[in-house]
Amino acid sequence: MSSFQRVVRLAGRCDRWRLNFRFLHVSSCGNLSSRVTDRHTNGSRSYTSCARTQPVRIGCASGFWGDTAASVPQLIHGGALDFLVFDYLSEITMSLLTAAKSKTPTLGYAPDFVHVALAPFINDLHRKGIRVVSNAGGVNPLACAEAIQEVIKKAGLDLKVAVVTGDDLMPHRSSLSEVKMAADGSTRSLPRSLHSMNAYLGALPIRRCLDLGADIVVSGRCVDSAVVLGPLMHSFGWGRTDYDLLASGSLAGHLIECGAQSTGGVFTDWHKVPDWDLMGFPVVEVSSDGAFVLSKPPATGGLVSFGTAAEQLVYEIGDPRRYLLPDVTCDFSQVLIQEVAGVDGGAVIVTGAKGSPPSHDYKVCATYMDGYRATAVCPVGGPRAAEKARRTAESIVKRTRRMLNQLKMEDFSSVSVQILGAEDTYGPNARCQQSSREAVIWMAAHHQQKKALEIFAREIAPAGTGMAPGLTGIVGGRPRVSPVLKPFFFLHPKAELKVDVHVGGELVETLKEAGPDTLEQEAPPTSEEDEPDAGLPSGPHSYRLEELAFTRSGDKGDSANIGVIARHPLFFPYLKKTPDFFCGGGLLLPPH
Repeated sequence: MSSFQRVVRLAGRCDRWRLNFRFLHVSSCGNLSSRVTDRHTNGSRSYTSCARTQPVRIGCASGFWGDTAASVPQLIHGGALDFLVFDYLSEITMSLLTAAKSKTPTLGYAPDFVHVALAPFINDLHRKGIRVVSNAGGVNPLACAEAIQEVIKKAGLDLKVAVVTGDDLMPHRSSLSEVKMAADGSTRSLPRSLHSMNAYLGALPIRRCLDLGADIVVSGRCVDSAVVLGPLMHSFGWGRTDYDLLASGSLAGHLIECGAQSTGGVFTDWHKVPDWDLMGFPVVEVSSDGAFVLSKPPATGGLVSFGTAAEQLVYEIGDPRRYLLPDVTCDFSQVLIQEVAGVDGGAVIVTGAKGSPPSHDYKVCATYMDGYRATAVCPVGGPRAAEKARRTAESIVKRTRRMLNQLKMEDFSSVSVQILGAEDTYGPNARCQQSSREAVIWMAAHHQQKKALEIFAREIAPAGTGMAPGLTGIVGGRPRVSPVLKPFFFLHPKAELKVDVHVGGELVETLKEAGPDTLEQEAPPTSEEDEPDAGLPSGPHSYRLEELAFTRSGDKGDSANIGVIARHPLFFPYLKKTPDFFCGGGLLLPPH
């Protein structure tokens, strides 16, 4: 591990990409294992809103709706936790839950949280005094709380459940004729076929629920890191203007919000990560000064290292110097990540996050209907498999287009065909795979009318008898026609949104998160370190990106970003100078 590593970030929109250069510091740390405690708590706790001085341990058991059920018992019995948190919601998940609620009014939340995560372990959580915070409420957090109360009643326990509501803006739709776009501040009208509309709330309502003595807190949409920052604000008494502390707590939440992504999941050096079947889930032990240790329960798989933590740090944050959250604007550019010696499975201590006042607005994610999509997946075998697969896909599209024309229907809005096994996903950097004896057709069509895609779906199976030999089936049977939901991000003034806190099924408080007293800060100016170094020596050597850097990709709607962390400071200027590295081009370095 080098003593200094930098991060270069590639950000862009669709096929437009631009480079912004940011950096992290890293150093090895001889013996910091004293920061990782091995305590266990038995019995119930009496909760208080008074600030504590002991570190707080928080484990995250879910990075998305559908994460493994193995995480909960692992963290309860091996994490020595004060809080167990769950993150279930993505942009598309909110829309799916909206659809579920429209069919059944008592649904609209993540049922796995109630029946898989809580019900089997409710007695263990009570006995160990572990408090729970989750955004599993989706678009119906009150119904989620009612289901939890049934679990508590059945177990014969007396636990207090609190709920945060107010993120749903659909009741205010009529008053939102025009909105300010999140991307560029321009003004636009809302889409006509609006499906859902939810503000990303912050940590203050969660903190208030815990202050009121809640054992379990359920929210709807909030920023992912809020499920961690809320407990920290409650435990340490951090105030709304303690911006450096809020940034540190948000960073702790950001590192664990995606579950195993910070403990070796989807890691660049995946071959160095042991025991995926026993994957450890992340735990942060946070001190009152904001410093924290990231680790995982002992005797679990996975890995915590500089690389795993740094990759997650740059995941989906945009500008690391100005990561916008409802409670604080974070600057992660000077974060120090130190590996801790002597900890089973690895651990890092993280410091150096800085904060400034947040925006006066909430970010809002709306989803809207944009026609329909059908996807077909078909394995093809035998000689010249890729060639047969491509001709089959093209013929199916050509045939269905002719049918649509005969029926006086419009053409498809778009068609995508990829032949897996022929390296279609690599585009112009694909290597010739014509000799492959196995391939998979992956084709999707988009149309504004459902009927058009039903025609498309029916024409997949006839290829099995009327086209090339070797089409061995259709994965999942005849393709299903599904609605296409697209995201629409805009800003909404905090002062115009009321957030309600419910405890035990009763409304107890209404909060309004007014904006900060100070003016919003502009993005920091470009520094000399952001500019490519002139006059770098070049040589005959070329390297794969993974040899020079750790990488992590993420996306929000149709915007994607790739975070890149140099493995050595000498590599950084070359990464910074090479804007097309993600396309597979080599990087030139001077001879050693």
